[in-house]
Amino acid sequence: MSSELAKRMREIREAETSGRHEFSQLIGVAKKTVESIEQSGRPPKGEMLEAICMQWPKYSLWLMTGQVNEAAGQVSPEIERTRDRLKPTGTDTGSRGE
Repeated sequence: MSSELAKRMREIREAETSGRHEFSQLIGVAKKTVESIEQSGRPPKGEMLEAICMQWPKYSLWLMTGQVNEAAGQVSPEIERTRDRLKPTGTDTGSRGE
């Protein structure tokens, strides 16, 4: 369980920030703390989990349980990456010469 929380925390960091420094600033913890959790696999403390959920509420359910509920706006970083890849480019006209 503990290593799963640390892995999901890292996935959020990788999806939403440029690195540990930015992530740690956004959630208000030391960069060394983030690094230690990711490397050791120990679970983040409640205050840190709360800060992550407050910063990125769309990942709250997934972070805590590993589950998603897209209808309620609760997604995973993987779902967000897929959505970004599938967004229209602006060159799509929706018409095929009809």
